[in-house]
Amino acid sequence: MTNFVAVIPARYGSTRLPGKPLLEIEGRPMVWHVYQRAIESNASTVIVATDDQRIMDAIQSFGGNCLMTDVDHLTGTDRLAEVAAKLKLPDDAIVVNVQGDEPLIPAIAINQVAVSLSNQPKAAIATLCEPFKMYHDALDPSQVKVVFSKSGRALYFSRAIIPKCSEQSEARHYRHIGIYAYRAGFLRDFSRWSPTLLEQSEHLEQLRALEHDRRIHVDVTEVSIPPGVDTEQDLMLVRQHMASTRV
Repeated sequence: MTNFVAVIPARYGSTRLPGKPLLEIEGRPMVWHVYQRAIESNASTVIVATDDQRIMDAIQSFGGNCLMTDVDHLTGTDRLAEVAAKLKLPDDAIVVNVQGDEPLIPAIAINQVAVSLSNQPKAAIATLCEPFKMYHDALDPSQVKVVFSKSGRALYFSRAIIPKCSEQSEARHYRHIGIYAYRAGFLRDFSRWSPTLLEQSEHLEQLRALEHDRRIHVDVTEVSIPPGVDTEQDLMLVRQHMASTRV
């Protein structure tokens, strides 16, 4: 079994949904649901990395592990790097970033991305994708696309439709799923690099790794991954989904 640490970055100051980790779903804060999904995985440790005492208090209220991190971090990856440093993780330790706004993320996906990195010794990062079911969804700039080689090496990520082809084309469009497994040594390097031109152009931090010639391995997910929560509409859909599946 692959040994890994799951870290959930949970920032209070979301632009579109302030206090997002604490928004209620089924009577519990969103971050509680994400924490439960991570606990169901094979992670040896699950930690929430936050920048706000209110989130810390919420995590501690249900007995979860939480670390306070710098409020000035620009990305969730920078927050993970601080956690890896505080835990004194060796360079080859695997750290899985479970996004704090993914209350429906399946535990099997968390395990898959960790195993994927473990099986790719030349990769610094592993991540997941799935084929778009509808062509018009691939046209949405909020849905990140990825193209990768036959061996699974990421070639590029974009908010634009890549590859550029018609609905009738045989080419596949893949939605990038924002779950990552990192080697702790890479996280230390990443935290020292300034944002790069492609990263700033696309607003995608994984491009910083590609611009520094670090390999990202992409696997097609074994299970369908429900969307995360970025807007009020997303939150409503997640609430409806959980209410409909309540036992």
